[in-house]
Amino acid sequence: MCETLELLDLDKTAYHALFENHRNPWTVLPLLAAYIRAHLRPENRGMVSPGAFVGPEVMIGEGTVVEHGAVVKGPSIIGSNCEIRAGAYLRENVLVGDGCVLGNSCEFKNALFFNEVQVPHFSYVGDSILGYRSHLGAGVILSNVKSTGGTVVVKSASELDTGLAKFGSIVGDFADVGCNCVLSPGSIIGRRAILYPNVLWRGVCPAGHIVKLRQEQQIVTRR
Repeated sequence: MCETLELLDLDKTAYHALFENHRNPWTVLPLLAAYIRAHLRPENRGMVSPGAFVGPEVMIGEGTVVEHGAVVKGPSIIGSNCEIRAGAYLRENVLVGDGCVLGNSCEFKNALFFNEVQVPHFSYVGDSILGYRSHLGAGVILSNVKSTGGTVVVKSASELDTGLAKFGSIVGDFADVGCNCVLSPGSIIGRRAILYPNVLWRGVCPAGHIVKLRQEQQIVTRR
């Protein structure tokens, strides 16, 4: 449940060469910086608002729109027909596929997005990979550092020590993470899985499953 081809369709990214000979997808995260620098040809083929900031080490594909108030520090490569919405903050080493939405008041660093990923509102995505047509609801946080320190462990049937001090999540193709969910470091969300809003998740969610959250509520007469 944690292997690259179980989670991600490599035909749905222009960056598939990164994953060659990598059985587990998180092992490519330390390679993003070198990959971007090797393939980066700074240029802008899209539309950048005069009120946006785009650093000198950024490549923007055709049809992509960077709205007023967005910050793209770079180094970054952004595909075609993307929306980088107002207030988006792209720090270093962000690889974005085609047709993606990186939304308002969201922060991104050292992350890879397959084609048609949507992260529209108020999220943090660090040291993570989001698969084809995956979606994060408003306010989703992909936590990437353990509060207790040390390397991040993926907890499934056994524990896999990734050897990484910073690792957020792998979100598989078509997975949907509901509003205000928090994914602990080392979380794996399988293909087509759904997490209901407000779930605090740790570990591996199998493909095609739904994580439901039930709240006990009381309705009383107002005095």
